[in-house]
Amino acid sequence: MDYGYTGRSLFVDLSQGETRVFPTPSDLRLGYIGGRGFGVVMLKDYITYEPLSEDMPLVFASGPLVGTGVPTSGRGAVVSRSPLTGTIFDCSVGGRFFLNLKRAGFDMVVVMGRSKRWVLLDIAPEEVALRDAEGLAGLNTGDALGRLGSEGSVALIGRAGERGVRYASLIVDGHYAAGRGGLGSVMGYKRLKAIRVRGDIPVRVYEPKLLEEARQEIMRLLRASPAVFGEFGLSNYGTPALVDLIHARRLEPTDNFKRSYFTGAQAYSGYRLSQKYRTKKTGCGHCPILCKKKGQRGEMIPEYETVSHFGALILNDDLESIMRANRLCNEYGLDTITTAVTLAAYAEYRGRRLSPEEIPRMVRMIGEREGIGDALAEGSYRFALSVGMPEISMTVKALELPAYDPRGAYGMALAYATSNRGACHLRAYPISYEILRKPVYVDRFTFEGKARMVKISEDNNAVIDSLTACKFAFFGATIEEYAKALRGVTGMDIDVQGLLRVGERIWLLERYLNQKNNFRRKDDTLPERFFQLEGYSNERMRVPPLPRDGFDDALRRYYKVRGYQEDGTLNKETLERLLSDLRQYAPFEGIPVDETEEDE
Repeated sequence: MDYGYTGRSLFVDLSQGETRVFPTPSDLRLGYIGGRGFGVVMLKDYITYEPLSEDMPLVFASGPLVGTGVPTSGRGAVVSRSPLTGTIFDCSVGGRFFLNLKRAGFDMVVVMGRSKRWVLLDIAPEEVALRDAEGLAGLNTGDALGRLGSEGSVALIGRAGERGVRYASLIVDGHYAAGRGGLGSVMGYKRLKAIRVRGDIPVRVYEPKLLEEARQEIMRLLRASPAVFGEFGLSNYGTPALVDLIHARRLEPTDNFKRSYFTGAQAYSGYRLSQKYRTKKTGCGHCPILCKKKGQRGEMIPEYETVSHFGALILNDDLESIMRANRLCNEYGLDTITTAVTLAAYAEYRGRRLSPEEIPRMVRMIGEREGIGDALAEGSYRFALSVGMPEISMTVKALELPAYDPRGAYGMALAYATSNRGACHLRAYPISYEILRKPVYVDRFTFEGKARMVKISEDNNAVIDSLTACKFAFFGATIEEYAKALRGVTGMDIDVQGLLRVGERIWLLERYLNQKNNFRRKDDTLPERFFQLEGYSNERMRVPPLPRDGFDDALRRYYKVRGYQEDGTLNKETLERLLSDLRQYAPFEGIPVDETEEDE
C-alpha cells in the first residue's frame, strides 16, 4: 500500500499525442523523496540534449507531504534544462496545482516530444486527455485562464513562453510563478499551452497520530518566529517586509549593482504597500503563513525581489511603474528578476536612467520580442555579449543575480557562485544566517566558516524542495519536525541525517549533470564588478569590494567539503558514490513505461 505517494506517474508524448501511466519507482522514493529530487533523476539520461528539443523532458513532481495538511506542503517542482543557462534547472512553485495533481492520482508528470498544434493537457482521476488549444494560442495568462474557467488548477504560459523568451515563466493559478530559468519557453517549444488538473482522491497517511504531533510542533515554532508571524513579518507584509531590513543593512542592489543603497526604497516597502493598497492575505494550499498579498481591488502585490529590482536596481522610486511592470511580467509569463536585471544592463549600455513610463513599455516589448525587446529577450548575458560589453551582465552561469548584494553578505557571494542552477538566493539562502540570524548569527563580512555553512544549507534546501515544503517555514521549524511528519505520512524509517544525505545526493547529481555539459571551476565565480567597486561607504558604514583572495580560498574550502576536484568536477570517490546511489535508487534507463496501463 502506498502512503504519501499515489504510486502512479504520468508520461506524456506530445509528438505522438499519447499519454501512459507508469508506476512511480519505489526505490526512487527513499533515494530522492519527491519534487526536485524526482525531477533531477528523470533528467539524468537526457541532460545533454538541447533545452528546446523534442528529447528534453519537462517534469512536474509533487512531494510525499502534499495533500496531508502538513504546513506549507502544497508545493511542487518543475524541472528541465534551462534555455537561459544550459544548467539543470528546477523551480519550486505554490498554488494548488500539485495538490490537485496528487488528488488526481499522480506523483508526477513527465512531458516529452513536441505537438504539431497547441494543446491542453487535461488531468482528472477518471481521464487524462490532450485537447486542442489553438483557441488559447496568442493569449496572455489572464485571458487564457479566463477561457479555461475556475475548475481545478491550471499551469500555463503567456505570450513570452510562446515566443521563446529565454526567461519565460510558467504561471500557476494566475498568481504563482515557476519563475526562473525559462522553463515556460520549454513548455512553449513543446506547444503545450496549459495543464489543467482536477482531483478529489484522498492521500493515504501511515500514522495519523504521529503526523498530527509533527504538525502541531511545526505550527508552534512558526507562531514563535518573528520573521514569520511577528508584527513586521512575512504573514503581515509578505516578502516586501525585507525591503526595510535590506535597506538598513546597505545590501540592496542599486544601479545595476554599482552600489548597494537606494534612497528611494521607502516608496515600495512592505509597510508602504500595505497602507496604499489595503492588502489582505492569500497563499498556497495548506499554508498558514499566507505571504502573498492582494490589494483591495484584487491587484497582486509584487514580491521583494520584484520591487527591489524594478526599484533600486534601475533607480526607480515610482511605485505605480513597479506595479505595472510586475503585472505585465505576470501576464506575459516573465521572470521578474531576469527582466529587471536585463533592463538594468540595457540602461547601463545606453548610459542613461530609464523613465517610469519607459520601464513597463520595455517589459511589454520583451514579452512580444518587439524592437529592442527581441535582443533583451535573450537575457542580460547574451545581450551584453551582443553589444560588446560583457561586464554589464550581472550573472552567474548566465542567470541574473537576485536582490541581495553579495558585497554585503559573503556567504551569499559564495552561494551565488556555487549554485547548480546559476545565481540563486534560494539554493542556500545565507541571508537566514547573515541577516535574519536564523538558526544562528554569523558575521556577514567574512568568508570564515562559510564553505561548510553553504554546503549544509544547500543540502538542507534540496531536501525541502523534494519534500515540496516552503523555505519560509524554516524561519521557525527545522528539518527535524518535517522528518517526523514524513515518517508519520509514509512510514519511512528516516531521520534528519538520512534526509541530509538525500539532499547531498540530489546536489551531487545536479553537479554531475552540469559537468556533462562542461560546467567547471570557470563558471563558479561572480562578475568582476563585485571585486572592484565598493557598494556603499559613509562615516558610519562601509560595504567594501569583495576580497578576491578570501573568495578564492572559500571556494577551495567548499570544493574540499563537497568532494570536488580543483577544476570543479566530482572527484573519483564522490563520483563512485553518486553512481552507486543511482544504481541502487534509480536503476531504470530512461522513462519507465508500463505498457499495460495506457490511456486512449
